[in-house]
Amino acid sequence: MSLSRITITAVRNLQPVTLSPSPRINILHGANGSGKTSVLEAVHLLGLARSFRSARLQPVIHYDQPSCTVFGQVQLGEGSVANLGIFRDRQGELQIRIDGQNVRSAAQLADLLPLQLINPDSFRLLEGAPKIRRQFLDWGVFHVEHRFLRAWQRLQKALRQRNSWLRHGTLDTVSQAAWDRELCSASEEIDSYRRAYIQALKPVFERTLAELLQLNGLTLSYYRGWDKDRALSEVLAASLPRDQQLGHTQAGPQRADLRLRLAGHNAAEILSRGQQKLVVCALRIAQGHLVNERKRGQCIYLVDDLPSELDEQHRRALCRLLEELHCQVFITCVDYELLREGWHKDTPVAMFHVEHGRITQTQDHRE
Repeated sequence: MSLSRITITAVRNLQPVTLSPSPRINILHGANGSGKTSVLEAVHLLGLARSFRSARLQPVIHYDQPSCTVFGQVQLGEGSVANLGIFRDRQGELQIRIDGQNVRSAAQLADLLPLQLINPDSFRLLEGAPKIRRQFLDWGVFHVEHRFLRAWQRLQKALRQRNSWLRHGTLDTVSQAAWDRELCSASEEIDSYRRAYIQALKPVFERTLAELLQLNGLTLSYYRGWDKDRALSEVLAASLPRDQQLGHTQAGPQRADLRLRLAGHNAAEILSRGQQKLVVCALRIAQGHLVNERKRGQCIYLVDDLPSELDEQHRRALCRLLEELHCQVFITCVDYELLREGWHKDTPVAMFHVEHGRITQTQDHRE
């Protein structure tokens, strides 16, 4: 799977442009503020209908334009092609089109265009709240287990009903019990998918990390969101007075977490910034391997400022791992010389110079 063409209009400071990227490695180089990251943001919009740089829509749209659009042609394998389109305007309107048809769910985009993002905010995967790690976990489960989305939708509906009842007491006893049963059923199903995924991810992550960094004693574990030795129904019954006091459900898969520990401590508290970046990269590359095994398609990697925090040895090791995925990669950097020699001679590499929002394809000068 790869983007064979992408057309970007009115995304931040970028001039309207149509690119024909390489199916493998694409390097966007230029000065800070030139628009390199905005190209990655446009691809992210196409795959998820939202930005990774801002929760607000206004900054994403060029300051003197009413809307932005991104179109892409995706090679799906065996000669099949999907045409994707995203339209966002300043009033919040969203239009998603797949092969000329309007669709309502961004999940359909995500299924067609799996994206992995590695950027300066990636440290939050280790340092941030459990929600960020749950999103990382569920991204992987969504792409390898087709039944997950339906179970997750059931969970969200049951949680909304239970939390509304906890705050307002509007459900009768029979209805409350029925929603609790639905919540427990969906929770157990989601937990089973997550546990199976982590079991598959851990050995791939460990092998990948070993290619980047020697960290003896680093462990990855999964907390499901409630006591591992008790049924969720029992936990919910015991915590009901506290749940009513707080107005929301405390236990369940909505509280799950991934825990990375080193020598008994939170890994984020011990590792250097460079080590943290390599751990996050290993996690995301391991996810890419699992998606490649389970689905017809492959991830597209968006790597913002790859050289930062890394010395030459680790830059080369990371480039090699990305190359071995045999997927499409978009990388930004200020100085392309730092990445020019990181690839095999027969790997297709496309170079794009970005300056003041204008993108020009340049020659690959590898010797």
